[in-house]
Amino acid sequence: MQDAILGLDIGTNSTKAILFDLSGRELAVAQQGYRLHTPQSGWAEEDPDEVWQAALTALQQIASAAAGQWHIRALAMAAQSGSLIPCRADGTAVYPMITWLDSRTEELVKQWQEAGREARIRKLSGWSLFPGLPFPNIAWLGQFQPDVFARTERFLGVLDFMNYRLTGQFCTDFSAGAEMQLVDVAASHWSDELAEIVGITPDQLAQLAPAGTVIGPITAEVSQRTGLPPGTLVVNGGHAQCCAALGMGMTEPGKLMLASGTAWVINAITTSPDVTAAPASMNLSYHVAPQRWTISQLLGGFGATVEWWLRENLQPAAPEQVLDRRHLFAQFDDLIRHSPPGSNGLLFLPLGGGAQLAESRPGGGFIGLRLDHTRADMARAVLEGVAFEVRWALDTVRQAGLPVEQVWLSGGASQSPVWPQILADVTGLPFTLTGYGNWPALGAAVLAGTGVGLFESLAEGIGRLQPPGRQVVPAEAQRAFYNERLAAYQQASRHLAEV
Repeated sequence: MQDAILGLDIGTNSTKAILFDLSGRELAVAQQGYRLHTPQSGWAEEDPDEVWQAALTALQQIASAAAGQWHIRALAMAAQSGSLIPCRADGTAVYPMITWLDSRTEELVKQWQEAGREARIRKLSGWSLFPGLPFPNIAWLGQFQPDVFARTERFLGVLDFMNYRLTGQFCTDFSAGAEMQLVDVAASHWSDELAEIVGITPDQLAQLAPAGTVIGPITAEVSQRTGLPPGTLVVNGGHAQCCAALGMGMTEPGKLMLASGTAWVINAITTSPDVTAAPASMNLSYHVAPQRWTISQLLGGFGATVEWWLRENLQPAAPEQVLDRRHLFAQFDDLIRHSPPGSNGLLFLPLGGGAQLAESRPGGGFIGLRLDHTRADMARAVLEGVAFEVRWALDTVRQAGLPVEQVWLSGGASQSPVWPQILADVTGLPFTLTGYGNWPALGAAVLAGTGVGLFESLAEGIGRLQPPGRQVVPAEAQRAFYNERLAAYQQASRHLAEV
């Protein structure tokens, strides 16, 4: 039998397992979804055991497809990060998973900010305060769920929870551990000071180990329940965004990744863990590549903004005429082609507010709307507004002294025939994209193959597994025009933030 490697993408909505041969060909794909629960306004929880069962089912399907044909040498996971699972010492969850989408700690975070604690927390962890992260959620449990807090012996992220369930070892990597906001990013270990703030000790957290480290074989129970061969090795994976960036070959400064899902996130690479060198609006974290760190920013829920516009403007009112999403996006793309660059003078500010202004609040809309504007102008203005936010963030990266040379585009926007060109024209940068959609699992597979010696280096693994991409270059004729439009957009954003 020929060797194969397995990448698991433990996402917010589903788990996807992909089996690769050593040339990057996908041999089998399995996907299982799970539910997001919102028991109260602002809460966003998942059942950890439902996530675990989804992973087991996906692994079982992969093992069945590989039986007698492929020898699965190792697996690694790309996991959603920033979610919290309170557990007993045996890995049994004592409370639902509080996901990164949860906002129950907004008031607590506001209190910390008003007390002047954010600067010290960011200096240690690399992260500004954010309501969805485990750091404030642990403190919230101590204040409002003291019985749960008292029963919790391990505070875990998704990667460490899944690693334990697969191997019996509590282990996470630095990229996933950093989103607990409890790692001292300069010293590369759990911070006693940060742990004390939320009322725990570092020994209640998983062991930190570099991505690509072999954790151990799967347990006999996992082998029996999934059909994976006994002794299948589990290699430490990492944060899903970082695994995706690895799969794209983003290991050196100058290359950036723009993830365009429901949330749009910009990620840049740096060779230094110096928090002071990172723009104030961005977070410093670990990459899954050795001696590399990431600087990232959540730009906003731009995917949700586009979905809103499609629903309100292109979806028929009659329920029996509901159109599928593919048809809606095809209409959207067609509309954009019928409006010139600049949307005939129309500006649009995304509904979540400007990401680059500290004083910005949720709320956006069209600026300069006239009777002669069409749906095509509005459609293009929506995308240009998103592109201006991306450009603004990239300019901030440049101002911090980091190189910005090329952007990899992943997610929904990469599938459009017109969105990437708008992004390239507005930013003045080449964008690289492919039709490939499984980057986190592919990056995890690179880690798995390198960890067990099937690849001599991460570079070899990337070279073998990475699918080819195509480049979209900016139109030079639009550069000066979009510079002027950016200035108008920034002025409108600042005025709106003051209202």
